[in-house]
Amino acid sequence: MKIEDIKRVLSGFTLFRELDHFELTKIANISIAREWKKNSHVFLQGDPLENVYFIFDGKIKIYKSDISGKEQIVAIAKKGEMFPHVGFFRKGDYPAYAEVLEPSTLIAVPISQFEKVLIENPELCIKVFKVLGEKIVDLQNRLEEQILNNTYEQIIKLLIRLAQKHGIEQTDGTIQLKSEFTNRDLANMIGTTRETISRTLTKMKKEELIELDHEGNMILDITVLMQELNLL
Repeated sequence: MKIEDIKRVLSGFTLFRELDHFELTKIANISIAREWKKNSHVFLQGDPLENVYFIFDGKIKIYKSDISGKEQIVAIAKKGEMFPHVGFFRKGDYPAYAEVLEPSTLIAVPISQFEKVLIENPELCIKVFKVLGEKIVDLQNRLEEQILNNTYEQIIKLLIRLAQKHGIEQTDGTIQLKSEFTNRDLANMIGTTRETISRTLTKMKKEELIELDHEGNMILDITVLMQELNLL
């Protein structure tokens, strides 16, 4: 990918959207574009923290793993997103794993060089803090859900969140959530078991809170799910 192509791609990210041609050139000059195969890892938990990645195309699973090998999915990042968010201001190691879920093209920005650009462009620092602030609010909300809500409520809120971020809106106003997320994936996102997810989704199908199409994709009506939350 040429410098001009990298500039065009980066200009579409919230972090760089308001930068002028000269500022974008500075970022593009230190950036590296690379393609990644499905099931490969961009980095492993504990690897030296060297780059922040911007997704031009594809999908990345960010997850943590404890000593026993239990997986906790932190996020599913897709085109137009960056990861890890802690990268710019954290020294040490990557705090999680980054696995490629489908063939992806990523733009890597070396942290050490990016910090020099930030020093030269204070207004860019403000934009970085804004993006990080939005991420912190999202993580706080998810933590509150785990503390304050029971598992059923957490599952409903997870489905709403995934539908809003990854779903495809249908002509009738419902949202199609493709069957790329297994029950184990859903369980790992909120710290419950695969069996609990399976039982809950079966219950929700019987109560017509969710539907499945002929390809096994989930069909969700966010209004219906929100009403269910309000009744709990």
